[in-house]
Amino acid sequence: MIITKNTWIEPPANPRSMIPPLSTTQPETWPLRLAREEDVPALETLIPLSVRALQAPYYSSMQIEAALGPVFGVDKQLIQDGTYFVAEHEGAIVGCGGWSRRRSLYGGDSARSATDAELDPQRDAARVRAFFVHPAWARRGIGRSIMAACEQAIVEAGFRKVEIVATLAGEPLYASFGYVVVERYEIEMTGGLRLPVVRMTKMMENRI
Repeated sequence: MIITKNTWIEPPANPRSMIPPLSTTQPETWPLRLAREEDVPALETLIPLSVRALQAPYYSSMQIEAALGPVFGVDKQLIQDGTYFVAEHEGAIVGCGGWSRRRSLYGGDSARSATDAELDPQRDAARVRAFFVHPAWARRGIGRSIMAACEQAIVEAGFRKVEIVATLAGEPLYASFGYVVVERYEIEMTGGLRLPVVRMTKMMENRI
C-alpha cells in the first residue's frame, strides 16, 4: 500500500503488473523535497513494494525477502542528515533515494548498533544510497531526478569521489551517469543466501 495524506492505496496482488512499458520519450524531471521523520511509515511501505516488483527479474523471491531490512530498508540517519530525497504524486511518496556522508554503503538502520561514522570529503568517497521507486511510476525519470540532486549536493559538500553498491537492477541507471564497475561481489544474508551486487565509483568534477 502507498500511504497518502488521507488515504491508503491498495496495490494489486502482483506488483510486477504495475510496471509501465519502457518509454521512448524524454524522462520527466521531478520536483523533490527532503524526507522527514514522519515519512518513515510511507517509506517502509514503498520499499518492499518497489523491491518485490522491480528487483524480481534479477533476484529470486527468497533472496528478496532475506534482503528486505538488512539490505533494502529505511536508514533514518539519512533523513536526520538531510541527505534523503522523496518524489511525490498527489501527496503520495512514489520514489526515494539519497546520498550519505557516512560509512555505511547500504541497508536499513534497524540492526545497526554503533554510530555510523562520518566520512572525510577530502579523503573518502561519498555514498549514493537506497533508491526505490513505486512500480507504477518506474521509468518516468524519478531515479534520474534524484540522482542529479544527489550529485549536486555531493559536490557542494566537498566530496571528490562517489561510491555505490548497486543492485543488478540499478546498475544501468548509475552507468548512464558515468559510474564505472569496480567489483562484483555477493552480500551474505541469512539462511546461506547471497545477493549479487555491483560496487561502482565516479570521480566528481567541481561543478555539476
